Amino acid sequence: MDSLTQIVLGGAIAAAIAPRGHRRAALLAGAALGTLPDLDVLPIHLLTDDPVRRMTWHRGLSHSLLVLPFVAWAIWAWCRGRGKRVAASPRRWFWAIQLALCTHPLLDAFTVYGTQLLWPLPTRPVMWSSVFIIDPLYTVWLLAACVVAWWARERQVAQRALVLGLVISSAYLGASLVAKSAVDRVAVAALAERGLADAPRFSVPMPFNILLWRVVAMTPEGFVEGERSLVADTGPMRFRAHASDARAFAEVAEYPSVNRLNWFNHGFMKAEQRDGQLVLSDLRMGAEPDFSFRFAVAERYEGSWREIPPAQLDWPWEASRRLGDMWRRIWHAPPPAGEREPGPDRARLAGSAPGPAPHGAAPVP
Repeated sequence: MDSLTQIVLGGAIAAAIAPRGHRRAALLAGAALGTLPDLDVLPIHLLTDDPVRRMTWHRGLSHSLLVLPFVAWAIWAWCRGRGKRVAASPRRWFWAIQLALCTHPLLDAFTVYGTQLLWPLPTRPVMWSSVFIIDPLYTVWLLAACVVAWWARERQVAQRALVLGLVISSAYLGASLVAKSAVDRVAVAALAERGLADAPRFSVPMPFNILLWRVVAMTPEGFVEGERSLVADTGPMRFRAHASDARAFAEVAEYPSVNRLNWFNHGFMKAEQRDGQLVLSDLRMGAEPDFSFRFAVAERYEGSWREIPPAQLDWPWEASRRLGDMWRRIWHAPPPAGEREPGPDRARLAGSAPGPAPHGAAPVP
């Protein structure tokens, strides 16, 4: 999740557990602990300039539930040895520090990026993917609780605000899992009708909400992609098919960087040739044809592919327009198959272009 969310989650948890006389100190300490794991980006950027390593090392050691409890214990022991607040109430502060730190990776696991909760075990990153990386409806309750607690200090209203903020935000996470389950049921049924019942797939909410979802399933030729609004859509889910260069991907699959990406993103990648290079796009973040993470991993040389140092590519996309389209899509179902939306420049969502389908894409009836 974004840094603000992790800060207010850590602050709310620590302040709710610590003694009321320590409330402001607990808010500050919890905020620091809540953002501490994400500071791994600093040593990672110093240790390597390889974009694949930077992506896949993030949320590793610093987010492991096999590591963080010991880090939290060490912080608690050091603070207790200094006396003052922690020494005055060691048990409460022990749990305040533990939970403020360890809830960070658990919250991250609700996103699609991938969190290595059991590092250094060679298990794939966890991606429950039920909330977007920034979701105001999760964060606002925690932020309000921290503001009230800061000004109310030792008064009972501060504790009530903290507990209420934590309960509502946790209920929102629960609602996101229920919404995801509903979308998955519809998606599985639609994919089964197309012979893709066993295809690797994932679902993820679109930005800033849990009402509109995107589902991707892998196929031998590439992948299919569709959206589902829990407000507007009825009937079977519809998908668009997109091509991926499976032959080229097979040729480079054993490259260390490609193998690492394949492990990290659970194989949800698209391969395409661009300007003599083979580019791999992470299908989990973004939507066709715009993805947040794209890496050039090979170049064409004498009729075959030659490995190159991975390079992250930055291709522009119309973020402001896509957000408007997304908002409209939440409340309006797409027209029946074969019909066009009115207007010469109808809104497009998630890469489905106006008029004919984009190159390499075809509608799945």
